[in-house]
Amino acid sequence: MKNSEIRSLSESEIIERIAAEKENLTKLRFAHAISPIENPNKLKESKRLIARLMTTLTSKKLAK
Repeated sequence: MKNSEIRSLSESEIIERIAAEKENLTKLRFAHAISPIENPNKLKESKRLIARLMTTLTSKKLAK
């Protein structure tokens, strides 16, 4: 997900997306612990997406 796509989301959509991505990250971590996943960079990408979503959410809240 690109930053421009993230910025176009509303606050409630961002909050929902953060929850979904955190759940996805948890599932990826469990899958990786059981047997190594093919692309471990997915963990890194997922964490960065969550961080971008949270940063955008904070900036939207401060802009109000």
